[in-house]
This record gives sequence, structure tokens and C-alpha cells, in this order.
Amino acid sequence: MQTRLEKFITYAGLVFFAILVLAPFIWISTIAFKKQIDILMMKMVFKPTLFNFDKLFFSKEATFFNDIFNSLVVGVSSTIIILIVCSMAAFTLIRLKMPQWVTALIFLWVIVFHMLPPITFVGSWFQMASSFGLFNSRIALILAHVTINLPIGLLIIASFMRDVPTEIQEAAFIDGCTSRQAYLKVILPLLTPGLFATAVIVFVFSWNDFMVAMNLTAKATQTVPVSIATFSQQYEVRYGEMAAGSLVSLVPALILTFFAQKYIVKGLTAGAVK
Repeated sequence: MQTRLEKFITYAGLVFFAILVLAPFIWISTIAFKKQIDILMMKMVFKPTLFNFDKLFFSKEATFFNDIFNSLVVGVSSTIIILIVCSMAAFTLIRLKMPQWVTALIFLWVIVFHMLPPITFVGSWFQMASSFGLFNSRIALILAHVTINLPIGLLIIASFMRDVPTEIQEAAFIDGCTSRQAYLKVILPLLTPGLFATAVIVFVFSWNDFMVAMNLTAKATQTVPVSIATFSQQYEVRYGEMAAGSLVSLVPALILTFFAQKYIVKGLTAGAVK
């Protein structure tokens, strides 16, 4: 009886937390398929419609296709730059023989910088982008996202780098590899799970960014979160289109998470043991 009671409590707790997580998603999904009048009347029973998605993508003033493209360009570009820079930085700090106090000081600064809210830099970035003619350009937003997400990228990749056995690197050096060859041909392939995990997290952070994108872009280069916010206007809140845009914005992150899971669970050194 005690075992059954423990299982019941465990499953009940899991169901409760699953409902907490899924409730906002279900609520947004239902609104996305409602007409505006049904939303305002708070109807629980309604006839589903694709009107909101049609307005979102195909109305005369619609820019959502362009907004998705902007978010993809900024997210993918900043993610690639972060993976390259952070993987090389982690290899240099952890695998090469540097004084421990230097490595500790750098990681301490990385943690402190990661704790600072991005809003504190927005004013400076806006002035710099305006001075160099980069305001309302994807380049300014890419550089800003790289700056914001570099600390978390470095911390994640460094944690995976520490789990790579030192014997593998030493064997590469014994075989005549230079540091660059050991990094490219030995260490980097073993970091594949960590790189995928980092890419997912960094891309999602970049995709979901609102505050920085709102201040560094205009209508031509606005990203998906900024575009969704524009549906809240002075005299009208277009709840249906806002919910439809929010639902569409979940797709890239879900796809990335689904495909990256298999690389994470394989384990970091599964191929090295063979």
C-alpha cells in the first residue's frame, strides 16, 4: 500500500507540473484559432478558424515572413559566431597550459558579465549603432546578441571541454599533432554534443530577445518578438494575431530541441572509447 501511495503521489505531482507547463501553451493555442469577438466574449466553445494566421501572413500590412527571416538570420549568425569563439576560448583556457589565476579571473569576469542585465547596455549600443550607421541593420543586432550570449556559451562549452579525457589530447600530441590540429581533429569532434546543446540555448535566447531588438531595429529589420508586440496598439489589441504569432514563434525552438536531444544523451566521449 505504501508503494502504491508513493507512486500515486509521484504521478499526481508530475501531472500537476505538466499541466502548469502546458496550460499557457494550450491557452495561446485556443486563442490563435478564435475570432476576435469570441476572444472578447471569452467563449469556451467556439468554431476554429484560420483567420488570424491568414491576417498574420497574407494581409496587406503583414510583415511576419520578413520578421521570421530577420530572426533566423540574427539567431543563426550570432550562434555560429558564439560557437566558434567559445570553443576556441574554452580550449585555450582549459586545455592549454595557462596560469590558473588567469583562467579563474577570466571565468569570474564572464560570470559577472552574465549577471548584468542587457538593458544596461542598450543605450550605449544604440548610440554606437547610430554613430556607425548600423542602426536598423541586422549587423548591429547580431553583434549585440553575440555580446550578450558569449558568457553562457563559454560556460556551457567549458563544462563539456572539462569532461573530455586529457589522455585523448595527450595521445594526439604524442602522435605529432599541434595544438591547432588537436583542437580541430580530436577535441572538436568530441564536443559535438556540447556544441549542439550550446547552439540550442544560444539560438533560443537570441530568438526570444525583445528588449535589445526593440531598441536596435525598425520595421524593416524587426524580429519576431518585436513584431508580436506591435499587435498591441493604442486603440486595439489584436489578441488573435498576437497568439497566432506566438504559436508560430515556438516552432524553431521546438525543432532544434527535438533534434539536439539525441546528441546530448549520447554522452560526450561515446565515440572516443571505441
